[in-house]
Amino acid sequence: MVLPVTPRAANTLKRKEIVSRAAQMFDTNGYHTANVNSIAEAAGLKKPSLYHYFAGKDEILFSIHEEFINLLIDRFEGRAKSGLSPSDSLREVTIDVLSLMDTHRGHVRVFFEHHRELTPAQQSTIAEKRDRYAAMVEAEFARGVEVGEFRALDTRLTTLALFGMSNWSYQWYRAGGTRTSKEVAEYFWGLLFDGIASRPNEEQRNA
Repeated sequence: MVLPVTPRAANTLKRKEIVSRAAQMFDTNGYHTANVNSIAEAAGLKKPSLYHYFAGKDEILFSIHEEFINLLIDRFEGRAKSGLSPSDSLREVTIDVLSLMDTHRGHVRVFFEHHRELTPAQQSTIAEKRDRYAAMVEAEFARGVEVGEFRALDTRLTTLALFGMSNWSYQWYRAGGTRTSKEVAEYFWGLLFDGIASRPNEEQRNA
């Protein structure tokens, strides 16, 4: 038996739709070009109806930021008890960011380009979650050092290197290219994990 959708659930679903439509619009046309009228139209609403769900464009912007960072945190925490090695865990972190460029491209662009348009209170909330996520990732590098999977590292700089490779990809990555987002992510992780220096093979080392 299919249960009826409660008013609260319907409200949540509509809010998510509005956020998704707005993120797509901000990605395509720019945040400053869009207005409440155009967002409402994209979501199949009249302007007064949109205010039933959000106080304005700035609140929608905050919701986009929050959805994006929550997705990253939830995925990381969902794997925390799975027993992954540090390298496997961090490979999945890299895949998380790149895969969201397929499914939440507008969210990615908004998160990295429109932080300053948030109110000070909103910026503080997002910064706290962002720093929490970064600390979790850095702890994985530290765990890898501790168990001997990684050599001694500056874990903070290595975390920033991982984010630098992954996060900036939204500037050039497009779905449908020669490599999937997962393939790009795994290539990036391979660069970080293995480096690019040529190494002699086993026979050469033993010669």
